Amino acid sequence: MESPATTERSSTGTGQALPAALGQSILKAGQAIPNLRDRIPKLEPRRRKQEPSNPTPVPETPALPPRPDPSTLEFRTPVRRILLRKDHELFLASPSYRLILSFVFSLSESVADTPISAIKDSDLSEPVKAILRILDETEALCKESPPDDQGGSRFGNKTFRIFLDKVKQRGQQWHAAFLGGKLADAAVTEASAYLNQSFGNRTRIDYGSGHELNFIMWLLCLYQLSVLEQSDFKAVVLRIFARYLEVMRLIQMTYYLEPAGSHGVWGLDDYQFLPFLFGASQLLHHHFITPRAIHQELTLEEFGHDFLYLGQVAFVNSTKTVKGLRWHSPMLDDISSAKNWQKIEGGMRRMFVSEVLNKLPVMQHFLFGSLIPAAEGMSEQDPNAMGSEENEEESGEVEVYDDSDGKRHVHQPTGWGDCCGIKVPSSLAAAEELRKRGQVESLRRIPFD
Repeated sequence: MESPATTERSSTGTGQALPAALGQSILKAGQAIPNLRDRIPKLEPRRRKQEPSNPTPVPETPALPPRPDPSTLEFRTPVRRILLRKDHELFLASPSYRLILSFVFSLSESVADTPISAIKDSDLSEPVKAILRILDETEALCKESPPDDQGGSRFGNKTFRIFLDKVKQRGQQWHAAFLGGKLADAAVTEASAYLNQSFGNRTRIDYGSGHELNFIMWLLCLYQLSVLEQSDFKAVVLRIFARYLEVMRLIQMTYYLEPAGSHGVWGLDDYQFLPFLFGASQLLHHHFITPRAIHQELTLEEFGHDFLYLGQVAFVNSTKTVKGLRWHSPMLDDISSAKNWQKIEGGMRRMFVSEVLNKLPVMQHFLFGSLIPAAEGMSEQDPNAMGSEENEEESGEVEVYDDSDGKRHVHQPTGWGDCCGIKVPSSLAAAEELRKRGQVESLRRIPFD
């Protein structure tokens, strides 16, 4: 018989010995050992919290307004009218803002679920063919104006100015050829001003989404003048705009155009925006190309020529010196995790409104004439005091301040001014310089990739 001074048996029936002192204390209290199973909270699988939906609604497509009667318009050379922040606010509430939104989104909707190869040459109207010839000649002018040797510099090549001068000289001739005298010279002058601003800035030797928008506005002017019809919209995107992208890529690589207002590695793209909006619409209900497909080189190679989104991603990859979207284009990488192309297309609509039309640094260079009129009350540019847009440095609202070293700065609150002595080099120049040295295949991999 065991001595109670040495051990006690547990009342739970486990057969384990308890110290005598502990057993005696439990017996004295007259209580059994509690059933801890009832006190431990029930384990349940953790449920992932649903991500909050974007509170900003997807912008809808306003109805295209009736086109103006050309006989009622007073054609004039387009000028900048967004000179102050209040001008930008007036623009955002104006009919011209809704006209731009309607035209761009209508173009996007027209190519939903449509590859480029679906548009045959036989489907093209004569104005569309004429515009394509203009772009072909623009490409020829670029090839006729080779860049100067800058000793490996990654900054803009000054020969770009000679190229732009040639484009401007040929502009009237191009328009006269395909319009065939159907429009007044003043109307041609107004429309051609947007084309002249579609290939970059002559002084800064840069290019950005504002210049891309000017090209679309040139097409809008041709629509307003009844040169283009709504039946041409598919061809406008899949043939004209796609050809414009090809020409711009050649120009960017030839003259090392600096990115205008680049967000660097965190931006969607240094130069273009609309290929992603139009391209997402093309892929809206695609059966097997998902948003994650942009990480698959074979998919980009096989379908990049047919879908603007994939083609632009492939071009971005080809111009970087490191491998992997998550390193050189993290925003594109993040977007690829979306569930479907509808999500991406809606996000691109929001982005066009917030990052292009709602951004003063972009829209301060926008040109207004009679076809795309300024809102009443907007500032007027003095033609005697201001240079032309193509020869103008960054302007608009500026901030004047002294830094900690006593140096005076005069430039916009966002970005760098000439006083800072900092220019943004071309992001594709580094890759192009590698090609010149025969190092095409030597893309660097991030060590921890």
